Amino acid sequence: MKPVNSILLRASVRRFAGLCLCMAFASGVYAQDFGFDDSWGTASAPALSVKISGEIAASLSGYVQDFSSGEEIKAVSLGDIVSGALIFSASAANVNAVIGLNLSAANIGDPAYTPLILDEAYLRAYFGPVNIEAGLRKLSWGKADSLGPLDVINPLDYTDLRNMSDLQAIKIARPLVHATWNMDGFSKLEAVFIPSFTGHRFAQEGRWMPAQYSNIYSSISENIETGIYERLPPQYLPVFDSMYPVIYPQIAASFDSAALFPDTGGLDYFQTGLRFTTTIGPADIGVQYFYGNLFRPDFTGVNVDDFLDDLVLRNLPFILGFDPSNPDFSNLYYGNPNLIPPPIKYNRYHQIGIDYAQVLFDFNIRAEFAVHLTEDMKGDDGTVRNPFIGWSLGFDRNLFWGINANVQCTETIRLLDDKVGNDPLLDCEADTNALSTRMTIRLSKKFLMDELESRATVIWDIENSDCYIIPALVWTAGDLSTELSAGIFTGNESGELGQYWKNSFVKLGLKYTF
Repeated sequence: MKPVNSILLRASVRRFAGLCLCMAFASGVYAQDFGFDDSWGTASAPALSVKISGEIAASLSGYVQDFSSGEEIKAVSLGDIVSGALIFSASAANVNAVIGLNLSAANIGDPAYTPLILDEAYLRAYFGPVNIEAGLRKLSWGKADSLGPLDVINPLDYTDLRNMSDLQAIKIARPLVHATWNMDGFSKLEAVFIPSFTGHRFAQEGRWMPAQYSNIYSSISENIETGIYERLPPQYLPVFDSMYPVIYPQIAASFDSAALFPDTGGLDYFQTGLRFTTTIGPADIGVQYFYGNLFRPDFTGVNVDDFLDDLVLRNLPFILGFDPSNPDFSNLYYGNPNLIPPPIKYNRYHQIGIDYAQVLFDFNIRAEFAVHLTEDMKGDDGTVRNPFIGWSLGFDRNLFWGINANVQCTETIRLLDDKVGNDPLLDCEADTNALSTRMTIRLSKKFLMDELESRATVIWDIENSDCYIIPALVWTAGDLSTELSAGIFTGNESGELGQYWKNSFVKLGLKYTF
């Protein structure tokens, strides 16, 4: 689902950034070819610099479950044969233009396939101590290494969790304007304005589709069926029982995935924020305010009253004349889906946060804390998420035997939890934990003059008792690296990570960086 306004804005940014890059490249070549200097009595323009960097990777990956039997092995797909990235940058004395492209051969058989996907495209101008950026941008706020409560600018792409441990790779660039004022050598003030909104991206079909989506569809089905039976007079029910298997698939077909989500591409969903960072003694301190939308969607219950009133009223004459021995559904009315508002909602909130980083006893410590104020300050509105607080605490340190450890704990705590209802159709937070705690642990060690690295990442959701384990062995020789890695989902099969237990995989890859 891509709103029209967002598509037009992204197309404009692409054309603008591409034009800037082409102009910079042409200007640089012109200046070098003709060698302008000061012989005309005027100062020469600063030389422009054009750079190209990126990576090309080839890999084979397979899902362990696909190899469980000889019959299924015929359908094994060794995905991501080739991928990569290209970054073009053009710089002058007071301006910098960047275009980043991702290369992918995935879905190559799709008629809409394109090998180039725009990752970032922005222009940065320097006005003394003030920098202004505009375009498609990925920004990181806060001090946490993995996702912390203050990193609120970019949504994440969860359509494929094999890259989940690489936060920068799964961030989705957003059109924004970002201004930075370097106040002195130790302090900085940032402001950001994002004219539209996009939530976290989840797969809506296939092996990476989260269970929450199928639960939404089943809730809609249950709500519609119950509502119809409540409205029909008793004498109509026996006839309707034979009709419902035909009616519901037609009704469900009108509720495609796009109809579930609101249109968030306009200024009604704008976001903005301020961030101040400084150094006090040995500590780095940051404070920020942000006004925006929570990235995770909430299912608020389907308001089907008008839809069902219309559906039942128009079909009463049809039901009265229905002949089960000679069924004819050509005059059956399937309802007007426009009468139902999108059941998925992105909650507005205000965030006030603070972060801290310091080296203590050889521990690089990082901490964040934030208060999130939603529109349900009493906690009794089931269509709006309750206020909550979030915090993270982490460190990295070199341990014994050359092992490096990077550990972070992140937690959210829902406030006014006693006001949350028990019916998921009436309260979007029903049947969810008030506490959500995640541990991210990364251990690594290098061998053979740092050319060989072994590492393991564990992402553990404590309340759900499930986790994602990512072991890897990487050999690097200059700009070329070879990696053997795996991903193992385990624990509670109803948990956010454990539900993907069938998606455990093995991957072998080769990458050249330039």
